[in-house]
Amino acid sequence: MMTERENFLRTLELRYPEWIPCAVYFAPLTWHTYREKLEEVVLRHPLLFQDLKGSVNFDEFPLVYREGEYFRDNWGCLWYNVQGGLEGQVVEHPLADWKALDTYRPPDLTKTERGERDWEQIKKDIAEKHRKGLLTEGDGERLFDRLYFLRGFENLMIDIATDDPHLPRLIAMLLDHEMKLVRKWLEIGVDMIGFHTDIGTQTRLMISPAKFRKYIKPMFKELFMTCRKAGTHVALSSDGCLLEIVDDLVECGVSMHDPQLRANTLDGIEKHYKGKMCINLDLDRQMFPFCSAEDIRNQVKEAVERLSLPEGGLRVFGSIYGGNVPLENIEALCEALEEFCIQSRIQSG
Repeated sequence: MMTERENFLRTLELRYPEWIPCAVYFAPLTWHTYREKLEEVVLRHPLLFQDLKGSVNFDEFPLVYREGEYFRDNWGCLWYNVQGGLEGQVVEHPLADWKALDTYRPPDLTKTERGERDWEQIKKDIAEKHRKGLLTEGDGERLFDRLYFLRGFENLMIDIATDDPHLPRLIAMLLDHEMKLVRKWLEIGVDMIGFHTDIGTQTRLMISPAKFRKYIKPMFKELFMTCRKAGTHVALSSDGCLLEIVDDLVECGVSMHDPQLRANTLDGIEKHYKGKMCINLDLDRQMFPFCSAEDIRNQVKEAVERLSLPEGGLRVFGSIYGGNVPLENIEALCEALEEFCIQSRIQSG
């Protein structure tokens, strides 16, 4: 078998991978709820969880996952959490008043949103991954969601709807910060840079496609094409329905996006994404607590049958965020991914 890195890159570039990359993710709350029982499930599926060897801390939650805690991040946003084990939300926005924009400065590149960056250690880690033949990825952080973290969601929606004259300054400030970060990752040398930009609701964009093309698309295009021209792929993560702007994302240089199955529908994803960019399919996490194990198996099977191509262009993952998904459903998800994404593909090849 080829390495995971080579298989992943072949998937992105439509160069006939041996199997469909796939994964399952768990929130801290899920680990906290199921503990050793979940660990037993994970250890039964080494094809999906190669790096996990019984090292999970079931009770230690990271920042902004701790119930009742406030935390101010390095961008000046104040977070608060109401349910331990799930990510909290921003409750105080440093640029809620435009007057603050004149003196506001983003954090320097030695700081992440919630911590510190040791670039020398990062270089060593990336070099070690290169040596081992592993995929390397840089963190491009947040884009559209950074804007509403800074301004507040309602404020930003009004800014966009009314063409507030301050808005281009805010976007330019974010773009400048992001370009510095991108250039740092490109200097180190990574296969892919990931960006987060939640911009969709369950049924459509948060803003009109016209406003997206006016304010957000130019930022995307400058960032993403800088990556692509340097030979680095772009992975974009955005929840919600983005069907209206898939062609725009392709034009901006997105290599892979993670459309949510429920929000975009299988028909919508097949029509708008298939063959245009790599689909990083986000399976229907909203059904996982309520359906049967057979329902999950059928969903994975149908998605793979309809969205995969022999040349690639599909990755599949499932996210378990709460403590209410039955363990048998989690097991079924793991088994279905192994069966339809890995084993059957390798055997048929």
